[in-house]
Parts: sequence; C-alpha cells; structure tokens
Amino acid sequence: MKTVYLVIPCYNEEAVLPETTKRLAEKLSALMEKGMITKQSRAVFVDDGSKDRTWEMIEAYHNTQPEFFEGIKLSRNEGHQNALLAGLMTVRTHCDAAISLDADLQDDINAIDAMVERFLEGYDVVYGVRSARKTDSFFKRSTAQGFYKMMSMMGVDVVYNHADYRLMSQRALDGLSQYKEVNLFLRGIVPMIGYRSTTVYYERAKRFAGESKYPLKKMLAFAMQGITSLSIKPIRLITSLGFLIFMVSLLMLGYFLVRHFTGHTVPGWTSIAASVWMIGGLQLLAIGIIGEYIGKIYLESKARPKYFIEQWLHNDSYDADASSEIRSL
Repeated sequence: MKTVYLVIPCYNEEAVLPETTKRLAEKLSALMEKGMITKQSRAVFVDDGSKDRTWEMIEAYHNTQPEFFEGIKLSRNEGHQNALLAGLMTVRTHCDAAISLDADLQDDINAIDAMVERFLEGYDVVYGVRSARKTDSFFKRSTAQGFYKMMSMMGVDVVYNHADYRLMSQRALDGLSQYKEVNLFLRGIVPMIGYRSTTVYYERAKRFAGESKYPLKKMLAFAMQGITSLSIKPIRLITSLGFLIFMVSLLMLGYFLVRHFTGHTVPGWTSIAASVWMIGGLQLLAIGIIGEYIGKIYLESKARPKYFIEQWLHNDSYDADASSEIRSL
C-alpha cells in the first residue's frame, strides 16, 4: 500500500466545500478499505488567500476529521498555479504520490481509483484527461480546444484536454521541485520531467456550486503565461515575418522602378496609407511580444518567493529544519 495525498487549491470555495469534503472522505475511506492506500493518506486543502469562510471551514474539517483532512493557508492570494505548487511541495516528503484536483467537483473523483492503479503499476505521472466536453457551452468548448491547438503550434508540450487533474509520484514531485521559474505553467512543466506517464479518461461534470475562477480574461492571460513561459516561437515568428516583409518590399521596389522607367508612375495615396498602417501595426505587435518576454525575464531575475505558508494543519510530527525549506518558495 502507498500513501497518497490529494492536493486541492481553494479560493473562495465555501459553497462547495461541504459536498467536496463529504465525497472525498467517502473516496479515501473506500480506497483504504480496498487496501489501495494507507491510512496515512489525506486530502490537503490549500487556501489561496480566500476572502470568504474557506479557511475557517478547512480548520473545522481538520478538527472534526483529522484522519482525512489537512489544511495549508497561504499568507496571501498567489494564484492557482502557485497555490497548487505550494501544496505539492509541502506534502511531497510525506507521501508516495500526490493527486492534484479542483475543489469544484468537476474532476470526477472516481478516476482516482484508476490513477492509483496506474501508479501501483509503475507509472510516475498519470494525467486525468477529459473524454468529452458535453457540459461545456459552444463558446467554452471552442476556446478550450483552440487553446490546446495554439499551445501545440507554439511548441509547448501539453496533454490535450488535460488541466491540472493528475497524479505525480514522489520522484516526479522531486523533479518538479527543481524547476525554479517564477512564471508557472504546470501543464507544460510536468511533461518536461519525463518519467513514465499514462492517461486516465473521465467525464467532467458541471460545477456543483459557486462561480468559475477562470473567466475569459483569466483564460487568455493563462494562455499567454503558458506560451511565453515555455516557448520562444512567437519571437521566431516575428523574425520570419520581418524577413517576409523585407522580401516583399524588394519585390515592390522592383515593381516601382519598372513603373517609373516606363513612365507609368501614378501617385498611390491608398497603397502608401495602407502600407504605413500595416507596418506600424506589425511593429507595435512585435514590440509588445518582445516586451512580454522582457517582462518575464525581469520577474525571473528577481527570484522572489512564489508563496509563503502562514499555517499548516498537519497531523504527524515532522522535521522543523526540513519544513523551513517548503514554507517559502
């Protein structure tokens, strides 16, 4: 049997926590009875600076059911990816594998059984992949599929239709801990670790309660984060575009010279105006993309901590010296 921790980032999730804790307690208990996981396995909620009663509820669940639930409280809101990383790095020395999932009950927790089975078969990373998008609106489905295709085109290695529902062995978590970048995009980083991996398919349900934490604006920002954190292809595209425009300009120069020497020169206000607007727009776009990368370099060069753990509700005793490393990363 192996010790498995469930890591659940939470931001203003008071509406879903009662049902989430109920289902997770039942799932952990069932897995323990089957002999698939040890009784030291836990579900760890990571409070990412919530403004509602989320942390208060996490404390209550830990106090009433310490055999199932633990809690990690970040000092402030750091974002989903940092909160998830905080949970994974905190538990990695206390478990054989960790499974990350969302608190909104959209990730089918019944897939956990198959994930643990694949882990026991020797896989270090097991990706939870959506088998269909029946619950999504047409807009959501189209933009999500476009997101994965765009990431692939930009050279980012991501698992299609996979979010952050995955199992990682302790060895894979140790590998993840060696990635020090501030601009996190875990969906792209985890495949780079390399170890033996597989997939488990599941149907994603509708959100049980509360509101989505990823509206369109955040999804676009997340996509930009993923591309600029893991790929330099946009800058190479600018280079290619610049070369293409330069070649076109040479052709146009030849055309203009021919028109001039054959006496067919006519003032072309429209073509000049269109060219100025087009070239000006491309220049601004190029500057913006390059600026995005410079901004990333600026943030990475500061090497600021990605999070601070204010409180950890943990059942077992642990080495204080070892814990100091994970309290501020």
